[in-house]
Amino acid sequence: MRAKITYFVTAAVLVVYFALVGARGVWLIQDGRPVTVVLGLSVLVLPVIGVWFLVRTTRFARDAGRLARELEAEGGLPEDELVRTPSGRIDRSSADAVFARRKAETEAAPEDWRTWFRLAVAYHDARDTPRARKAMQRAIALRGKAPQT
Repeated sequence: MRAKITYFVTAAVLVVYFALVGARGVWLIQDGRPVTVVLGLSVLVLPVIGVWFLVRTTRFARDAGRLARELEAEGGLPEDELVRTPSGRIDRSSADAVFARRKAETEAAPEDWRTWFRLAVAYHDARDTPRARKAMQRAIALRGKAPQT
């Protein structure tokens, strides 16, 4: 719940920022001089990119959360079997061992979104965020193809 609140507060702050930057871009365009019009148009690109990124990130988080709830209802969420240091950090060799099992699972059933979801969690635990995101995107895409139950 805390993560959701943080996410929504951050998103709200970004929306306000995008609105302020967009207003500044419009103001520059209304000035009418060629230099300020070009600058204003350039400034307007920033909020457009920001809104696009925020929408994609929100959609990704929503879809990943939906898959997590569905997998939890099925009893298929991966168990936390990782060894942790006294400070709470995940032991790298433990994460690598779990990752190897999850990768083998996914290779054995490449069209099952559940294995991709668990592989994404393993990538995340191994601190490989780009691959974790790609694996989760694959799980989302595969679940989108599967018949809804």
